[in-house]
Amino acid sequence: MSENNPTDPQTYLGILEALLFVAPEPVHPQQLAEVLSLSVTDVETYLRALDEEYQNGRGLRIQWHAGRVQLTTAPQFSETIERFLGLEATARLSRAALETLAIIAYRQPVTRPAIDAVRGVNSDGVVKSLLGKGLIQEVGRADSPGRPILYGTTGEFLQYFGLGSIQDLPPYDVPSEDELPTAENGILKD
Repeated sequence: MSENNPTDPQTYLGILEALLFVAPEPVHPQQLAEVLSLSVTDVETYLRALDEEYQNGRGLRIQWHAGRVQLTTAPQFSETIERFLGLEATARLSRAALETLAIIAYRQPVTRPAIDAVRGVNSDGVVKSLLGKGLIQEVGRADSPGRPILYGTTGEFLQYFGLGSIQDLPPYDVPSEDELPTAENGILKD
């Protein structure tokens, strides 16, 4: 069996791992399929199998974002990796930043006015900060008056929160009337 014509599934897993390791940025499965002379469906199946192997205590993960895939380190090892690389601990995000990120993650693509409407305050500064940190990006313009910018999350967002893809976000549950904070249950203060 030659490297250019593998037949063993483990060989495909090894080649995919090597390709993702050397790729300077996330790649589309179509690119991988072309190199391996496989269908995109087969490549995606192998990528899921590779990620399954990584889930068993390994230090790597397969991360999906915007239809592209990349090899990343497992989030549970981030502190050790930062120490090894001599990096400062990851900066903590403010409550406003986390709130804004949650809105963008669950509603993307979303405009800043829509974010402001949910938060009830102006989000200009927080959005600029998140853009600067690379956690969100401009993904287009809305077809509404003024053509406001649409925002979405980035691959860095997924890495920061240790997610393999946006589908890994916890489900968004709207609280029932009984779960909403009230003055009677002591949650709200005057």
